[in-house]
Amino acid sequence: MPKGYWVSVYRVISDPGKLAAYNELAGPAVRAGGGRTLVRGGRVLAHDAGIAERTVLVEFDSFEQAVATRESAAYQEALAALADGVERDFRIVEGLE
Repeated sequence: MPKGYWVSVYRVISDPGKLAAYNELAGPAVRAGGGRTLVRGGRVLAHDAGIAERTVLVEFDSFEQAVATRESAAYQEALAALADGVERDFRIVEGLE
């Protein structure tokens, strides 16, 4: 079964406090859903129309598990804490294997 991934690229972080509150809630929600954070921040080298900002990559055992975790009550609470504190591109993608 192909794995599922969350890919987030933060365009703007307008409220670091809201991002910190989100991180406190999102981490446990992701782990409870079986997610493993592979990339969070760190060095970014952007090409073409890429954005050299904070990038996060989370791996799940399946696409369905990634979707279910995004829809979970615990993660929705994290999103409420984040509110308008950032502008980001968030995608759930299916892996090849």
